Amino acid sequence: MFKEIKRIHMKRLFSILLALVAFMPVVAQDQVTLMANEKAAIINFEKTEHQFGKIKEGEKAEYVFKFKNTGNAPLIVTDVNVTCGCTAAEKPEAPVMPGSEGKIKIVFNSAGKVGSQNRTITVSTNAKNKITYLKMVGEVINDKKAE
Repeated sequence: MFKEIKRIHMKRLFSILLALVAFMPVVAQDQVTLMANEKAAIINFEKTEHQFGKIKEGEKAEYVFKFKNTGNAPLIVTDVNVTCGCTAAEKPEAPVMPGSEGKIKIVFNSAGKVGSQNRTITVSTNAKNKITYLKMVGEVINDKKAE
């Protein structure tokens, strides 16, 4: 009798497992479809670090970081934070549409900043990758001759 009960339970278990395995691809396909239909901006920068080399104290190093919205929703750059008052940033005010490009201009003022420089700029957006870090790296030399 126990063998008969065990055999019945094994058949039920096998039937349940077979049904689950057959149903899994349908669920997985639905997840892929949902993800493909999800509206989201994606920001992709050409590069996230600019080496400005050596500049004399008091000079300014400028660079325009270019990016593209590779997502399927408008991209909004909500904020660009700099690490000190020696660095300024200009961001796009209008949304960057899917497939379009945008720019963030960074200006580093080297007045009073002698030596190795590594400035980090934090870009906040509504994109899937909400935060991106940009860098301006170089060296400021004091060109004044000792008297």
